[in-house]
Amino acid sequence: MPVLPILEYPDERLRTKASEVTNVDDSMRLLIDNMFETMYEAPGIGLAATQVNVHQRLIVIDVSDDRSEPHVFINPQLKLLEGEITHEEGCLSVPGQYENVDRVEFIEVTALDRNGREFTLTASGLLSVCIQHECDHLDGKLFVDYLSNLKRQRIRKKLLKSQRARG
Repeated sequence: MPVLPILEYPDERLRTKASEVTNVDDSMRLLIDNMFETMYEAPGIGLAATQVNVHQRLIVIDVSDDRSEPHVFINPQLKLLEGEITHEEGCLSVPGQYENVDRVEFIEVTALDRNGREFTLTASGLLSVCIQHECDHLDGKLFVDYLSNLKRQRIRKKLLKSQRARG
């Protein structure tokens, strides 16, 4: 069971626009650690604070196979550079559902790290896709929003049925 409960689509709280983080302190670092533990246990490769019902601009990511490359992005700002990539995406808030989504291949992100220090990272491939996906969460957007209405409704029905079955 994850450390923090993960909101599931179509929960309206996932549509909340996250606020800027104003203070990076020990409570923020505890949230970061809990988010990593939740993400790894789920298991996933990215998690936005919005998904655990904390509406602050914070995401954690680790796309490595051995959990050796954890990334923390506080107040991330994206600059979409160039290229296009289509990647099959899934989401811890949309469990068991995977669809191809078009994204920008090369991005630059500026953010604060877990100690409040600013950094800039250039990313491509899976890391780029994951950063864009998680930043979307901070703006109340989900990967299903990139799909046709028909596909989105099909996924919504499946998840609601599954949620009812779990009680």
